[in-house]
Amino acid sequence: MIMVAGVAAALISACTSSDKKSDENDANNPFFTEYATPFGVPPFDKIKIEHYKPAIVKGIEEQAKEIEAIVNQTEEPTFENTVVALDQSGQLLTNALTVFSAQNSANTNDEMEAISREISPLLSQHRDNISLNPALFARVKTLYDNRANLELDKEQAKLLEETYKDFVRGGANLNADDQVRLRELNSRLALLQLTFGQNMLKETNAFQLIIDKEDDLSGLTEAQIANAADLAQRAGLGEGKWLFTLQNPSIMPFLQNSDKRELREKIFKGYIMRGNNDNENDNKDVVKQLVTLRLEKAKLMGYPDYASFVLEERMAKNANNVYALLDELWTPALKVTQQELSDIQAEIQKEGNSFVAEGWDWRYYFEKARKAKFDLDESRIRPYLKLDNVREGAFYVANKLYGIQFTPVENIPLPHPEAQAFECKDADGAHLGLLYMDFFPRASKRGGAWCGGYRSQSYKDGKRVAPVVTIVCNFTPPAAGEPALLSVDEAETLFHEFGHGLHGLFRDVHYQGIAGVPRDFVELPSQIMEHWVLEPEVLKVYARHYQTNEEIPADLIEKLDKSSKYGQGFATTEYLAASLLDMDYHILQDLPANKEKLNLDVLAFEAETLNKRSLPSQIPPRYRSTYFNHTMGGGYTAGYYSYIWSEVLDADAFEAFKETGDIFHPEVAARFRKYVLTPGGIDDAMDMYKNFRGKEPGTEPLLKNRGLN
Repeated sequence: MIMVAGVAAALISACTSSDKKSDENDANNPFFTEYATPFGVPPFDKIKIEHYKPAIVKGIEEQAKEIEAIVNQTEEPTFENTVVALDQSGQLLTNALTVFSAQNSANTNDEMEAISREISPLLSQHRDNISLNPALFARVKTLYDNRANLELDKEQAKLLEETYKDFVRGGANLNADDQVRLRELNSRLALLQLTFGQNMLKETNAFQLIIDKEDDLSGLTEAQIANAADLAQRAGLGEGKWLFTLQNPSIMPFLQNSDKRELREKIFKGYIMRGNNDNENDNKDVVKQLVTLRLEKAKLMGYPDYASFVLEERMAKNANNVYALLDELWTPALKVTQQELSDIQAEIQKEGNSFVAEGWDWRYYFEKARKAKFDLDESRIRPYLKLDNVREGAFYVANKLYGIQFTPVENIPLPHPEAQAFECKDADGAHLGLLYMDFFPRASKRGGAWCGGYRSQSYKDGKRVAPVVTIVCNFTPPAAGEPALLSVDEAETLFHEFGHGLHGLFRDVHYQGIAGVPRDFVELPSQIMEHWVLEPEVLKVYARHYQTNEEIPADLIEKLDKSSKYGQGFATTEYLAASLLDMDYHILQDLPANKEKLNLDVLAFEAETLNKRSLPSQIPPRYRSTYFNHTMGGGYTAGYYSYIWSEVLDADAFEAFKETGDIFHPEVAARFRKYVLTPGGIDDAMDMYKNFRGKEPGTEPLLKNRGLN
């Protein structure tokens, strides 16, 4: 038997002297007492950096003692004294780690990153101490083998099944030597994934395009120029300078509008070379190690490749099914892309130029082509997409569908001064949860957009504990004295993440072990929300001019509708290219060898993957290997395909509304909430979908929505 508590004690003794100093102030550590805050949210105003590691280490110690108590009890294993006790263990660790992880993504600094690196091996070892505890597994296995006689309800049976599978997939059936190696692999992989993300953030923050000549601002909108001037001021660059960064709200509009081709090239190359600059933040060797060690782990666990290990627990089940979907979309998407490229070359020729378009030309000339085809200028749309109004539009859709209400909350601790807080109440007035929203980029925030939480929905003493959900984005910040105005893409992103938020708010399960859904199902609740963004009925509610409050004109709505599928060639191929790159890395069953040493050339492998599928040179994958945090940082490893897999589901699901002639049809909404948003992972994912829809989904709605049919 592994003495888990003894290991935890050893970990505590390994704390640094600064940690010991912090331990003297345990009485002031907010994690060690119940939160005396509205709705029981974390007391962000009282939590200090020095509180995190002592709380996490103590949380490890407490859970280790709880595990030891389960193992050493004299009673025979029962569902309650073993499976439920395990599911409910580690509350302090969960509380501290949940807050730390969320804050480390949204508001990090050098100290937070250092703590991440310190606790990574501790957490890896602790998780393995649980998964590889033979006495604990024996109790779980006894129950699993006798499950037919336990008279468990559906939720309990699912928890037992998932708990048993977690032990098996965690290495419980491996021999002693292989378990030792698995511990080493898990620890190294956790640290490498962390390193990858930290390197990527540093590389993103390191690049600056500083403009000091007004002529070099040609083509940019007044709002972009004002934002760049404000960025320069905040960076201490002074008057008469404009700063552009690799944050999406800065670089993407620059690539779309700047008339200066050489400057577009400079910032574009800065973007696609992140993690590939042969400096201290270079990620090529990190990728090589990750792919190599993941393959070794998969083979240790009895699988031919890492994708097989991962996909066993997904809707897709195996790599063949993933490639079948990606390949089905690749050919039509590539065909549409070639037509878009022809349009771009035509725009280049209209200007009297003969050069062949490059990656830094695509967005610029595509925007010109879209204006020529549809008379649509995105700068005409932004004034109608005031951030506050778009947010209220998302709330409106949720209210129309489910009857829920969102109310601003004042005088509550915030995870960041820029964050907003809202209470969510159900149609009957019952408290559903709290929602934080944090919208703008900063150097301490990783890129992209995501939905997370500071507390998951659970039950305690038979009563529902409401979730605390957070939505974090990197939207275009407001110019001085002006409100934040979004692009159409940003509006869709807000609705997307809000869909994840609804999933978290509606979930109603009794056990944490079955709260989650498969990765290739999790995007269904988010992506279906995007369908309401440009519906005329919804636009008329939230799309109002920020100065005059007039509704968005009908002709602009019509142009948006007609142009909505234009550009899907580019959008689909750049996404599919990244998905294929992710899969190609993780179906490797052997790595290139050089003098008996594994030697994966990351750039050569990436080039081969893209070239053999004839991806146009003007389109890099949405994420290149060295900044592909979805797969290399974990979370979407062998799973980036999940967005398009879920899009098959969400396109088909929205058809269920449209077929009724009412995009807010109450019965369809009630079924979606009941069968998709509420049950967590109690049911098989496809069964959940069929319970809602009455059938399996087809790809035709997706092809239609993307204009690929």
